[in-house]
Amino acid sequence: QLAACRAWPGASAAVLFSAVAVGKAPRPAEPPAWAGGARPGPGVWDPNWDRREPLSLINLRKRNVESGEEELASKLDHYKAKATRHIFLIRHSQYHVDGSLEKDRTLTPLGREQAELTGLRLASLGLKFNKIVHSSMTRAIETTDIISRHLPGVCKVSTDLLREGAPIEPDPPVSHWKPEAVQYYEDGARIEAAFRNYIHRADARQEEDSYEIFICHANVIRYIVCRALQFPPEGWLRLSLNNGSITHLVIRPNGRVALRTLGDTGFMPPDKITRS
Repeated sequence: QLAACRAWPGASAAVLFSAVAVGKAPRPAEPPAWAGGARPGPGVWDPNWDRREPLSLINLRKRNVESGEEELASKLDHYKAKATRHIFLIRHSQYHVDGSLEKDRTLTPLGREQAELTGLRLASLGLKFNKIVHSSMTRAIETTDIISRHLPGVCKVSTDLLREGAPIEPDPPVSHWKPEAVQYYEDGARIEAAFRNYIHRADARQEEDSYEIFICHANVIRYIVCRALQFPPEGWLRLSLNNGSITHLVIRPNGRVALRTLGDTGFMPPDKITRS
């Protein structure tokens, strides 16, 4: 069964960045430290990306030589996922960007309209949503409160892991947005921890498909999409998401991941669409 609605514990991860010296030829980009060593080459799918591939969870050295393949098959079945997870990533609605404090960056009147439209769209899908996990930032909390009115009975969980931040230095770099290296180091570890906690194949004990909503921020969602699809995460800034948009990821029992929609706002009138 799907685990009870609760906050996931935090996790830590390091992010490694390469620098290019002035006047020298660029060095090949080094993979971030969270990659865990060697990574498959470009275009090669890593079936154990979430460290939940059944064969990787079995200690083959302890296999009973008499039972042989039967015991192995039994253990594999014990660790195999049976259900599909549907992950709906929602970007918060438009907010007052000029607020001096984070708590002052509340939704604009248009932002509240966008949240209503997103809530109506999610309700119209006719799905039995299991839970809503949302960022603890003000604009995400207010977006969640409005959306949840259209989904009565769905429990809500707040987490700091999904707060906005700088996930990893983008490639190519941009001139209009240059956080300090320490921000990448701190935010990147947290956002990677959010990915590891929330984006993975279903637990083997989960019997039915699940439909889970995550309401957070553009940088977080774009990074998660790149990681889930095993695209270079440094390319996250090449994607663009509207306020109140819906991104739908599907994680199959075998660990395969598909992107159903990216930043969908087709349910909104054109004059209600923003990206601020």
